[in-house]
Amino acid sequence: MSSATIRNAQRAPARVVDVASSMGSNIALARKRRRLRLADVAAKAGITIPTLRAVEAGNVGTSVGAYIAVLWALGLEDGLLPVASLELDPEGQLRERAALRRGVAQPRISRAPLDDNF
Repeated sequence: MSSATIRNAQRAPARVVDVASSMGSNIALARKRRRLRLADVAAKAGITIPTLRAVEAGNVGTSVGAYIAVLWALGLEDGLLPVASLELDPEGQLRERAALRRGVAQPRISRAPLDDNF
């Protein structure tokens, strides 16, 4: 582990480190189940092999974009779509309803469909 990785892990809440570690392990296992080489997944994701290794190690200092790119390269990116969605955010739902009762303007939400045309 690099000193930057250790510093990031020391600053991150324990739950964040645990989630990143589990996510990295799951990504590594998904790659191995597909019998894909590090170089092939890194190339498809548009990242370097060391960055892919950091993702698979669950490094909390690695960008979320790298994690998403790797999941896309493995065909697993759709699993991220519900993250922070209104349906899975009971606190957000409560706050939104309370704001409506108070007459506070709501944030505009884009309803444009997502695609993978980069």
